[in-house]
Amino acid sequence: MDISVYRPGELSAADRAAWSAIQSKAHLQGSPELANPFLSPEFALAVGRCRRGVRIAVVREQGEPAAFLPFQRTAAGVGRAVGLGISDAQGLVHRPGFTWDARELLRACGLAVWEFDHLVEGQGPFEAEASSRFPSPVMDVDQGYETYLAGLRERSPKFTRTTLAKERRLARTASELRYVHDERDPAALRVLMGWKSAQYRRTGRSDRFAHEWIARLVEQLFHTRAEPFAGILSVLYADGNPVAAHFGLRTERVLACWFPAYDPQYAKYSPGLILHLRMAEAAAADGVAYLDLGRGQKEYKDSLKTRELTVSEGWVTRRHPVAVGHRVRRVPARALRNAVVARPELFEPADRLLKKMGKIRSSATVTVKPTKT
Repeated sequence: MDISVYRPGELSAADRAAWSAIQSKAHLQGSPELANPFLSPEFALAVGRCRRGVRIAVVREQGEPAAFLPFQRTAAGVGRAVGLGISDAQGLVHRPGFTWDARELLRACGLAVWEFDHLVEGQGPFEAEASSRFPSPVMDVDQGYETYLAGLRERSPKFTRTTLAKERRLARTASELRYVHDERDPAALRVLMGWKSAQYRRTGRSDRFAHEWIARLVEQLFHTRAEPFAGILSVLYADGNPVAAHFGLRTERVLACWFPAYDPQYAKYSPGLILHLRMAEAAAADGVAYLDLGRGQKEYKDSLKTRELTVSEGWVTRRHPVAVGHRVRRVPARALRNAVVARPELFEPADRLLKKMGKIRSSATVTVKPTKT
């Protein structure tokens, strides 16, 4: 393999165009998973503007680009999928029929190990090293929204009936119920990020938006428009006020769901579910084939999904002391986390504890006002 490694700013326009072309043809050539926006050059380049160590390996055959691997690298040679921890699709973007040797690729990239946690299907040389596999539910809308809704009524009749009834009730309560599929007002994005931060804290999770680089990345992607990639902010308004919002990424055929949240004051109307149905309707009208809800066990995902993809986690290693040390550090924590998530008798108590801790932290937060002198 002829492999060159570039910093994000060094990638030529021709290589970027070739990368996008592979993605645009993926659904026609039997590899629809490669069309995911998290595998787009725009996502890798945006991460590169927010994080150090981002590199892009370009594999050429007879002088023409055949495959692209974006990754992040430490000085010691530890490699991670680009955006590891927030990216919902990872892997090598390649032309049909392309094969590769995983360790030869790592050697050319200067990596002792390459870690992934959302490896898409069809990545044979990497999948062979996966330690765990997980379902990633999707909502298929390629046959149109009405077909999707009819299937939803059949699969989940009570859920569908209840959600649509709540939407009608919200519409009666508000003088105006309005949905904007591609909201361009940055103020709406800030509202969503505030809701999401509060949700993370309320449920005892780590607040992703407390990390400056993640907030900056989302803001950059919100302003990104590059055919066919775009950051999409969808908002449900009641009486002119946002009640639910979602920020995700899209390519021509895939809308990747990423950051959904809603105003807790409207919780009884399930505005987040209403929003997802509106998103599905608008995405279908826009030619999107499916909405990728992302890995993770959530009741709403089980209700909305039409099927599941599979993503993997693990790492590929070469014979190298750095690789051995990395595995020793990472294996126990990852195994414990996956064991808890996979077993309801462990996950449910842990989830309740996290939520209780989140409430304690929230109630302990005190706003100190300056005293008058």
